[in-house]
Amino acid sequence: MELLRLLLIAVLASVTRAAGGAEIVGNSSEGLLEFSVGKFRYLELKKPFPEEAILRHISSNVTFVIFQIHSQYQNTTISFSETLLPNASGTGTDKGLVSILRPEQSMCTWHLETLDPEPVQNVAIPLSYSESDPIPGGCNLEFDVDIDPNIYLEYNFFETTIKFAPANLGYARGADPPSCDVKTGLDSRWRLQYDVYQYFLPENDLSEEVLLRHLQRMAEVPQVRANAVKVVTLTADDKTSVSFSSLRGQGVIYNVIVRDPLLNTSTAYVPTHTYACSFEAEEGNCSSLGRVSTKVFFTLFALLGLFICFFGHRFWKTGNLKIFRVDAVFWVTFSCIAIFIPVVFMGCLRILNILSCGFIGSYSVVLAVNSYLYTSLSYIALNILRRALHVDFRRAFMNVPFQTNDFIILAVWGMLAVSGITLQIRRERGQPFFPPHPYKLWKRERERRVTNILDPSHHIPPLRERLFSRLAQIKGLFQKEQPAGERTPLLL
Repeated sequence: MELLRLLLIAVLASVTRAAGGAEIVGNSSEGLLEFSVGKFRYLELKKPFPEEAILRHISSNVTFVIFQIHSQYQNTTISFSETLLPNASGTGTDKGLVSILRPEQSMCTWHLETLDPEPVQNVAIPLSYSESDPIPGGCNLEFDVDIDPNIYLEYNFFETTIKFAPANLGYARGADPPSCDVKTGLDSRWRLQYDVYQYFLPENDLSEEVLLRHLQRMAEVPQVRANAVKVVTLTADDKTSVSFSSLRGQGVIYNVIVRDPLLNTSTAYVPTHTYACSFEAEEGNCSSLGRVSTKVFFTLFALLGLFICFFGHRFWKTGNLKIFRVDAVFWVTFSCIAIFIPVVFMGCLRILNILSCGFIGSYSVVLAVNSYLYTSLSYIALNILRRALHVDFRRAFMNVPFQTNDFIILAVWGMLAVSGITLQIRRERGQPFFPPHPYKLWKRERERRVTNILDPSHHIPPLRERLFSRLAQIKGLFQKEQPAGERTPLLL
């Protein structure tokens, strides 16, 4: 049996060498998966068929290996052995383990399995590092795994928070690891720095294939630096936790690169991803961006906004209130939206009111679009609302993607705003700065007609009589015309 096992490994190794630098696709029928350092491999895990990942021919200058495996939303378990121990295994969608190599060790194995009833598509890769590279999670005191290179992610409606364990300095094979908290000088792990990176997936794309492909850009240090945006750099004195604004339905990948500025070396943690929503929820899942009630509300809100955009100057007045004549109140109210425009148009309150109606009314269309199709422009208002409702939101980084959909919606927003502003300016030429409300004009005219008996409109019959008269006229159109002539019988 052991001979058959070795023969199978040899066959797999020959297939791997023939594949060259291409990505390898695996399945669970073989039970053994051969990996190469720095090469991604697709695989499918099924319950109850575990896999064993094998990395052979490890170079002698390698001191530790990070094996990581990723899936979209179904959990995968990775461990050092078939017996799952809390300090030597991990379960999730983005998990990895650090294998510290012993002297003369040239092969590593990892146990892979899933408890999900449905097959799980994964992508995995082993990455090797030398003794000068820092070890991610090497000074872990918070999480279960002894050396934990994983990034732990939590999200709610307001914010997404990532946490990770501090790293340790690298060391040679067979040597004792450096102490984590005995010294705090430049010869200890306190000299390490942590760069936090953020990477946005294409908007409105929730496909598994896209995620697994883009995750490959966030696993190794050079690719992370080339493709992602560095958000913040933390030192060993900072808390290893960073918060971001939650972007529901938008795929985001996070990773942390730990740097040793003294040796000029660096290592990447295991990247993690989120859509800030659940794929398995029955209602309000990632596939449906919002409830029907939410869509109805924002659709009606958009119609109201369009009305304000094109006719709001006559109905809503935001520049003629006495309180807005106080500079302090005016500045505080509008500083979150715009500073320059109110100051320039302070002497032209009608223009200011029309501009407000045009921009705010047309922006309601953006909010309505967001309930059907993701757009980052909606967070102009949503982030202000979150800041007002959630105390801790002030610490969150509010980065959002700006992609093709956003450019299109921005153009539509601008077109609606310009059209509404132009129409209202042309309509209001020659009119008072703030004409009376149309409803008040109609009500005043109605009262005048009722009380003024000299007004010809005062003698107009009631609406009910006018309707019956009109119906009688219509009915007469369908009656036969009577013949002309004598209609009484002749007397004999």
